[in-house]
Amino acid sequence: MTALLEVRGLSKRFGGLQAVGGVDLDVQVGERRAVIGPNGAGKTTLFNLITGHHRPDAGTVRFDRQDLTGSSTHRVAKAGIARAFQITSIFGGLSVFRNVELGVLARHGETRRFWGAAERRHAQQVEAILNDVGLHPLAGERAGNLSHGDQRALELAISLAMAPKLLLLDEPTAGMAPAETVQTMRLIVRIADEQGLTVLFCEHDMEVVFGTADRVLVMHQGRPLAEGTPDEVRADPEVRRVYLGDEEVA
Repeated sequence: MTALLEVRGLSKRFGGLQAVGGVDLDVQVGERRAVIGPNGAGKTTLFNLITGHHRPDAGTVRFDRQDLTGSSTHRVAKAGIARAFQITSIFGGLSVFRNVELGVLARHGETRRFWGAAERRHAQQVEAILNDVGLHPLAGERAGNLSHGDQRALELAISLAMAPKLLLLDEPTAGMAPAETVQTMRLIVRIADEQGLTVLFCEHDMEVVFGTADRVLVMHQGRPLAEGTPDEVRADPEVRRVYLGDEEVA
C-alpha cells in the first residue's frame, strides 16, 4: 500500500545542531499519527520540513504521489497539506466569518477580490465550515474576542477552508484546561472521521496521544527512537527511560 505521506531520510542542521537526522515516516490514508518526544527532539522542525517552512539538507518528502521536497509553503498547501495551531494564526481584528473566508478565497486564488463578488460566492461554504466546528453562532464576533478554545476551533476552521487531505496539528491542546482539551480533541476526531482526513500531530499530553493516535513515532535528539501502536510505545523500555519516565500513563 502506498502511503499518503512518505518521508525518507529527512535531515536538517542549524549550524552545529542536528535538529532532524535521518527520519523515515509513512502515514497512511485515514490514519491518526502522533509524533512525540522531549523538548528539542525535532518534532516542530520535522513539521517545518514537511510543510515547506524549512528546506531539508537531505532526504525526501512525497505526498499523494507528488515530490514536495523543498517545496514552498504555497505549493504544499495546494497539494493538500494544511497545518494548524503553532503556525496558523488568526486575524484578531476581523470577524470569525472573515477569517475563514480568507482561507476559502486563498484556496481559490481570489484574495485580491476579497471585498468583491468572490466573498458572496463562497459564503455558503464558509457557513458550512463554521457549522462543522461549532462556530456558526459566533460568525460575526471579532476573532480576537474568542476564548482560547474557540480560537483553536477557528484555526482548525481556517485549515479546513483549504480543503486538505492531510491535517498537521502542532500541539493542538497547548495551554488548554482539561475540559477544553477534551472538547478540542473530540472536535478534531469528529471532523477527521466525517471528512476522511488523515491527521499527523505532535502533542505533549500523553492522555491525548494514547487516546487519539493509531500509531506513534517517538523522537529523541532529532532521530526516531521508537514507533508503534500506543500500547507498544508505552511499553517500550527505552521510551520510558528517555521520555515517559517510570510513572505509569493511563
